[in-house]
Amino acid sequence: MCFNVGFWLVWLMLAGGCKRSNDAENPPLTPDPDPPKATTAVSLYVTNGDKTLLFRKSNDVLVFSGTGTASTTIEVDSAQIFQTIDGFGYTLTGGSATLLNSLPAITRDHLLKELFLWDSTNIGVSYLRISIGASDLSDSTFSYDDMPAGETDVNLTHFTLNKEKQDLIPILKKIVALNPSIKILGSPWSAPVWMKTNGSFKGGSLKPEYYAAYANYFVKYIQAMKAEGITIDAITPQNEPLHGGNNPSMVMQATEQASFIKNNLGPAFASAGINTKIITYDHNADKPEYPLAILNDAAAKPFVNGSAFHLYGGSISALSTVHSAHPDKHVYFTEQWVGGPGDFAGDLKWHVENLIIGATRNWSRNVLEWNLAADASYKPHTTGGCTSCLGALTISSNVSRNVSYYIIAHASKFVRPGSVRIGSTNAGSLATVAFKNPEGKKVLIVLNKGTNTESFNIKFNGSMVTSLLKGGAVGTYVW
Repeated sequence: MCFNVGFWLVWLMLAGGCKRSNDAENPPLTPDPDPPKATTAVSLYVTNGDKTLLFRKSNDVLVFSGTGTASTTIEVDSAQIFQTIDGFGYTLTGGSATLLNSLPAITRDHLLKELFLWDSTNIGVSYLRISIGASDLSDSTFSYDDMPAGETDVNLTHFTLNKEKQDLIPILKKIVALNPSIKILGSPWSAPVWMKTNGSFKGGSLKPEYYAAYANYFVKYIQAMKAEGITIDAITPQNEPLHGGNNPSMVMQATEQASFIKNNLGPAFASAGINTKIITYDHNADKPEYPLAILNDAAAKPFVNGSAFHLYGGSISALSTVHSAHPDKHVYFTEQWVGGPGDFAGDLKWHVENLIIGATRNWSRNVLEWNLAADASYKPHTTGGCTSCLGALTISSNVSRNVSYYIIAHASKFVRPGSVRIGSTNAGSLATVAFKNPEGKKVLIVLNKGTNTESFNIKFNGSMVTSLLKGGAVGTYVW
């Protein structure tokens, strides 16, 4: 326990008694209580790989006592404090919004409450990513300033969000009404084609002569969304900037992104009084040199809040590589798909191990699965877009919940924004991550990576509770 009083706090910090990160944004938390008593109950929510339990609250009576009965022990240490958590969620693609908006009003509103309202019943998704213009999971390609072939609009006089007023903005307004503090990250798949070297939504790069216009495009977007009652917490300058084969897509090399940020985007935000975070990269963990090149640029770095990653390549440990090089900047995890039709058990295990546990143990402040919703044929999508992206929800004649729904629920319901990651040990086939939320409750997420049922102790402040998980199961423990 860390005493929050003057002299003793200083003495303990110098002695190593309290381990804290350099994250200046860690909020004040409720002091830890005395070690758990025999009456301290632990709530457990379980998802099994065989689907026999799907984010189900266990009826097991779990109570801390002085000793445990298992030979394996996981220890949770709330004196070790790491990064603050911003939230967990999905990408609300244009296609997702269209499907949600097509539901009968009663069904749609009930589903949105289930997803975004935080209470004893619902899962409380706290972070969303949206596309700025079309993504490949929109029904067609578009930007907010499309012009006839051969024409330009440097002053952005034709800028409009009218396309988004059909589905995305109405759905976002309902979400914000349910959760006014939800964080929203915007990412473009392409600039307007008249700004690009190839005049196409697919591939090409941003012409340098339009850097200033594109920076103002972001300013107009943030201001227009704000006028609709939607606050954009952060943007990335380009989704997957090293992948020009998607539709839409745009290539933006690290040197180009650094120049755009330091000479145009950052100054444009400052001039307009915009506080929206600029997060760089937004691509795979196999190229940490990309965000490092931007953070190593002394003129670009002050405008950058952090770096965002996907995991279609590389190791999740790359997030720690970037964090270690620039510990004053944050890291985020912003996309990972599930390929349809999917393997529930394998996808559950991989995503929890690498994202919910792996990304947060490597300093990520969020974890976002890819598409929130698709229909039974993985539509809508553009021509050339993803044809097998399984949504967290499948929306057709009814609504079904897929593996990403449960992956995110295991964290979003309990690890609320403002929580901090705390210390926890792995043991054998058991992978773990732990948090302390603003209410002072501890949250431990455990994945049994093995095939056999494992019995184990959870040790906290000298007391233990014993539990078990089937092979491939995920459990969230809260006390």
